[in-house]
Amino acid sequence: MPATKTVRDYIRTIVDFPHEGIMFRDVTTLFADPRGFRMAVDQMLHPYAGMEIDKVVGLEARGFILGGAIAHQLSVGFVPIRKKGKLPGATISEAYTLEYGEAVVEVHDDAITAGEKILVVDDLLATGGTAEAGIKLVERLGGEIVSCAFVIDLPDLGGRARLEKMGMDVTALCTFEGA
Repeated sequence: MPATKTVRDYIRTIVDFPHEGIMFRDVTTLFADPRGFRMAVDQMLHPYAGMEIDKVVGLEARGFILGGAIAHQLSVGFVPIRKKGKLPGATISEAYTLEYGEAVVEVHDDAITAGEKILVVDDLLATGGTAEAGIKLVERLGGEIVSCAFVIDLPDLGGRARLEKMGMDVTALCTFEGA
């Protein structure tokens, strides 16, 4: 009898993408498989069963796919944190550093009410820069982060340690060593 598949088994690794030396962890293969996708969403939800959560915040772009599904399962609202210039209403923004420069993410200034309990969701935690920027936006609007949930953690890149240093609870379904 074949071994039961784990979430990690559904994730494809693409060598040297987008640059030489990078091992890209591709979750589109996880999303494309109905069992794998359901497994990931169910497992991401599990630690928060019975907890008070008012909204799920998804980080662009794959965090929208996961965050929307999780918000639906929790029967709560979903808030996208997008790249600069993509949201039509009044926004607040937060800049963060990338290996090759700087980026900016934004959220609508009325998306979160002070005191709301927020779950931050994305597919992958690498250096933690995008997640930190998203957390700062939520906190500026008065939201209280319950936890940050990811499918993949790349611990060698330090993102988990960075978020935990900020006082965040962090969960991930699987880890991959290296970059």
